[in-house]
Amino acid sequence: MNNSVDIVKLCSDFPMVQQLVDGKYVLWINKKRKVEHAISVVSMEEVEEAKARLERFSSYLKVAFPETKISNGIIESDIKEIAAMKRLIEGRRAIKIPGRLMLKCDHALPISGSIKARGGIYEVLKYAETLAIEHGYLKVTDNYAVLNEPHMRKFFSQYKIAVGSTGNLGLSIGIISAKLGFHVTVHMSAEAKKWKKELLRSLGVVVVEYEQDYSVAVERGRTEATNDPMCHFVDDENSKDLFVGYAVAALRLKEQLKELKVNVDADHPLFVYLPCGVGGGPGGVAYGLQQVFGEQVHIFFGEPMQSPCMMLGMMTGLHDGISVQDIGLTNETEADGLAVGRASKFVGSIMDTVISGCYTVDDSFLFRSLKAMYEQENIFMEPSAHAGVFGPIQLVYEGKEYIEAHDLANKMHNAVHLVWSTGGNMVPEALRQIYLKTEK
Repeated sequence: MNNSVDIVKLCSDFPMVQQLVDGKYVLWINKKRKVEHAISVVSMEEVEEAKARLERFSSYLKVAFPETKISNGIIESDIKEIAAMKRLIEGRRAIKIPGRLMLKCDHALPISGSIKARGGIYEVLKYAETLAIEHGYLKVTDNYAVLNEPHMRKFFSQYKIAVGSTGNLGLSIGIISAKLGFHVTVHMSAEAKKWKKELLRSLGVVVVEYEQDYSVAVERGRTEATNDPMCHFVDDENSKDLFVGYAVAALRLKEQLKELKVNVDADHPLFVYLPCGVGGGPGGVAYGLQQVFGEQVHIFFGEPMQSPCMMLGMMTGLHDGISVQDIGLTNETEADGLAVGRASKFVGSIMDTVISGCYTVDDSFLFRSLKAMYEQENIFMEPSAHAGVFGPIQLVYEGKEYIEAHDLANKMHNAVHLVWSTGGNMVPEALRQIYLKTEK
């Protein structure tokens, strides 16, 4: 615990901190949200560039990962209405969720089966493209399938990639880097699941394990890469490339909703609920969504009760200057991807004017929801992903003031509640069965 943090004063200045300390369900509303705010750190031009780069790589992805042929080499997931899950939640809790409940199925993204397949794979592809162009192996007008040739893998094998991760980012970085031919090291924190480490090692990835949490794994990875000019470090806390890779999702979501004839306008609000760890994945998606949908989108981040680092950082304005351990929380949760004690300042400072708020959820809900989603919709999502499912419930319980303040009360029957799933389809069958039987 950081003794320089005066918890008594913190709780006095920010009463909700006491509720976090007490392990309560908390819905924090961000009063700084303002849609017209121009963010200079990231631009939509960069997001459009990322979208174009991913399209250039589609020919490579189709040959390197045949499972992407069905999507023409584009890493994207479906949107599904989950009406049976909605009915179950309403029945169990005796509430009414106005509007439609839908799921963005990033648990089924190709290649690495989680939201991290967006930003993580994008950053490695951008690095590979830069190297190949600089050394005369590639032009942007070429067919990128050439990158799958043995001579290119030999070229990339001179270079290294490193990342610190609780799990899913490490998977996406490890899988794509190893496929291209890079030497890759993944620094895994204590929370990382055994199966993720084993899968990476089976692909030839070096996995370094730590008994400490996520922040230590990232710092060690960063230090190692700094001392090696041939090593590129994927910085989950500060990477703009990761961020814009995630943000591409918003451009595609706009088209998907149009195809599904789902309107998003002044009379049809869109609520989006994203599980949040250090903040990169949800932050990038949220930034893109706000740029695309403006004031019509209302974005909430869901975090475990013992790991609400983004809420704590944004609420107090301290961002990465405070950790959940500083207020006596453990940062221990079965939601491994969300087991982060200190949020990204880079992301948090951008989210200051973007998201509508954050809420907390306990592990027991994650497992009840996991089982219910599988039984009702035949969809398996890992525990972390279910932090999103609690969003609409918490909005009904605690969000009346927010809804009234934004003049949404008479529009909620037209609302779409989009739960953004984050991981699941790579979880081994034996572990799925354990999760489905887990009672917390």
